[in-house]
Amino acid sequence: MAPPPSTSASLPTTTAAQPSTTETSPSPVIALLLRGLTFLALFISVILNGTNTIQGYKFNDFSAYSYMFASGIIGILYTIFQIGFKISHLTGGYQSGLDGWLLIDFYGDKVVSYVLATGAAAGFGLTVDLNHSSGRYSRFLNKANASASLLFFAFMFSAVSSVFSSLALIPKRP
Repeated sequence: MAPPPSTSASLPTTTAAQPSTTETSPSPVIALLLRGLTFLALFISVILNGTNTIQGYKFNDFSAYSYMFASGIIGILYTIFQIGFKISHLTGGYQSGLDGWLLIDFYGDKVVSYVLATGAAAGFGLTVDLNHSSGRYSRFLNKANASASLLFFAFMFSAVSSVFSSLALIPKRP
């Protein structure tokens, strides 16, 4: 004979979803690759802008191009600093004493991204204005436009890095 059915209501057993223990920020290798691309775009932009001359005019004769050059230099210095940090992060691993560094990384990325964006915008704006007023300096303006374009690409790479540094601030669950 079969045993009688249980009189207690059996509840279905479900397992609660465990919080993810994975890191929300991308791998340091991807972050380092983005920093490298940012550096490359900034370096070429600064070289193009710094060597841009025609008929006695140089980039520093125009305040917008000077600002574009300065924003590229600031971006290069910050990116070199960040690349050094990412390399030490890769070789030494994450140390808990560097939690304050995440805030510096977060705010620094935001500030530098905006500096790069405004530098590119200043370069594009002046190039358009000068191109409308005089078509004689097309070589000079094309080189300035190429420099501003590379600065804009550096801004885009820096903005993606900024998103990654934002993700690193999200608390990790046990």
